Amino acid sequence: MWLIAQNYKSGELSLLEVPVPACRPGGVLVRTAFSVISSGTEMMKISESKLSLFGKARARPDQMRKVIESVRQQGLLSTYHKVMSRLDSYTPLGYSLSGTVVEVGGATEHLAVGQRVACAGNQYALHAEYNWVPTNMCVPIPAGVDPEQAAFTTVASVALQGMRQSEVRLGETACVVGLGLLGQILVRLLRGAGVFVVGVDVVEDRCNMAEAAGAGACAVSGTDGFERVRRKIADLTGGQGVDCTFITAGGSDSAPVLLAAELSRDRARVIDIGKCRLDLPWNDCYEKELDFRFSRSYGPGRYDPLYEEAGIDYPVGYVRWTERRNMECILALLAEGRLNLKPLITDVFPFKSAVQVYARMNTGALSGPGVLFRYGDQAPIKRVTANPLARPMRSGNLRLGVIGAGSYASSMLLPHLAADPRVDLVAVATNSALSAANAMRKFRFSRASTDGRELITATDIDAVLIATRHGSHAQLACEALRSGKAVFVEKPLAITKASLAEIIRTVQETGNDRLTVGFNRRFSPLLVAMKAEWGPRTAAHVIQYRVNAGLLEKGSWYANPDEGSRFVGEGGHFIDTASWWLGTDPSQVSVVATSPSREGLIVTLAYADGSIASISYVAHGNPRVPKERIEIFGDGKAASFDNFSRYELWRSRRTIVRRSRIADKGQRHQLAAFIEAVKSGGPMAIPFSSLVATTTATLAVEESIAANAPIPVQLAGNEQISISPCSLSSANEA
Repeated sequence: MWLIAQNYKSGELSLLEVPVPACRPGGVLVRTAFSVISSGTEMMKISESKLSLFGKARARPDQMRKVIESVRQQGLLSTYHKVMSRLDSYTPLGYSLSGTVVEVGGATEHLAVGQRVACAGNQYALHAEYNWVPTNMCVPIPAGVDPEQAAFTTVASVALQGMRQSEVRLGETACVVGLGLLGQILVRLLRGAGVFVVGVDVVEDRCNMAEAAGAGACAVSGTDGFERVRRKIADLTGGQGVDCTFITAGGSDSAPVLLAAELSRDRARVIDIGKCRLDLPWNDCYEKELDFRFSRSYGPGRYDPLYEEAGIDYPVGYVRWTERRNMECILALLAEGRLNLKPLITDVFPFKSAVQVYARMNTGALSGPGVLFRYGDQAPIKRVTANPLARPMRSGNLRLGVIGAGSYASSMLLPHLAADPRVDLVAVATNSALSAANAMRKFRFSRASTDGRELITATDIDAVLIATRHGSHAQLACEALRSGKAVFVEKPLAITKASLAEIIRTVQETGNDRLTVGFNRRFSPLLVAMKAEWGPRTAAHVIQYRVNAGLLEKGSWYANPDEGSRFVGEGGHFIDTASWWLGTDPSQVSVVATSPSREGLIVTLAYADGSIASISYVAHGNPRVPKERIEIFGDGKAASFDNFSRYELWRSRRTIVRRSRIADKGQRHQLAAFIEAVKSGGPMAIPFSSLVATTTATLAVEESIAANAPIPVQLAGNEQISISPCSLSSANEA
């Protein structure tokens, strides 16, 4: 299928051929009929992409703060790779469309194949021939509503939510500052609700269009015609000023805010729907006691992953108007003829001309508020796309398939694999068509797919790397092992004891133990050097491992219980590192946790030889503190290891200090060890029994918290893990 996307680093717009998205549970696959260009939101995004790196940083100070914190915790090089990976990627455009359901995922009840729908979401309702859309962001189109008008449903819902936030009442007077697409729809909604309206814009044609829709007077601010707007406000309000002002304009100055303060009556309401600079005039705001309010997109539920992705609705008795119910309201108004958006449609272009259309809008050659893309008859659904720029395959190389290509995989794993001459990157699969296309372009995979099972069963793939969300790791690993593949799965290996037991059973039944987990810290060159300089261990050790994990971002999928707890997701790193240093696996886990937030854990691991490892995992510390510090005591020696950049070792009368300019956590070296083991048929760098022990200990953390007692680490129900002989061929023999 075809999709329009923008490279945020260069600003380049491209029409890309990408695989059709997978139809996942909780949503539907929609064939697009019409999609709306939001000239304000999308053109602002395009303009921002053309800025220099410094300009981008100034435009997004919130993201710049995150970068600075990442440098402090993760190191400069790691942060640089992550930032460059995100910048040099295609990002989608669009968020409002109409189309037809062609596939229905599981747990989707109110939608059916063949149904016409209006869809929302800047991750879902894209300018693309097909889109997978979650149920709460997809609404049936009533009979009689034409698909061109229905395509505006999401944009109109933004205007409707702003109107709801204003609590505007019948007979009041409102001023709309900014008469682009959003402002034009808002004028129509306000007039339909019996509100008197005036408007202001910088383009006279927009003012005329708003007056034709029922606004009493509209004009360009600062012109002679604007006096007519002032007189109209005086006539409508008895000289008091407007009851409510809506700011739907964008820009880098505060003129809309100053105008809103000037035109408002005492204790009026000002609603910010657009995105302009908000330098509030203190005297006017104070003396009038103005009530400033913000409107968040299409309504309650927006930016809530449980609502938008998991499909959990808010009870109507508590939240009357959610984003989906706002969309339903817009469609009902269209069906009854009480809202007419047809006059706003100024241009309709075939989707294949999208790049040229954006270029014309950028130069001002297209200035109408309502520009639509029309989609013709799409080709049959195809979930695999070949790459004409793929690297040639090399005989004897490890043929690799990658499932999942998110931020971590794209910045910390795939660059190393792409640079390794022993590896052929055959295929990449992700849920998102664009992320698959990004990975295929940047790392020159031979093909991209939105069907991970296609990689697992493919005969031209020797090994699979799994870097999906945590809840899917165990199942995908089992399927790949049963297909005879070698498997590199990112941590965690499993998030439940049942799924871990299934992995053990799979290895025992198939004899395929060609499995490793992304416990990369034991491969860190600086940590390996410190262990070598320490020398053989002759007595019990005490290890103190402090992890300044930091608070999760709001809405992070790490907090989703379906993906396991946060410590289950990350804690295996630290348990594995301690066990590797000691050369043995833990026998008991006990935990003390801050209650009830669990923002702090102290995990104590006991080992059979008397060694102890204590992991302090804290989320509420200062983010400027580097993330990880390890202190080790034993054999008459002591060492401190600071965030993979420095260590200090005290032995006898000597103090040894080593530094590294790069905070290398060992990803490249672990991948190299995996490749060598698979190609040669030799043993994996981390024994399977150790992977199981670390995962068992990680899962025991939650058990210990619940029981408030130590938990023994028992492997496979106290039974020895036995593996049948494996007859897998090495990659060199494939």
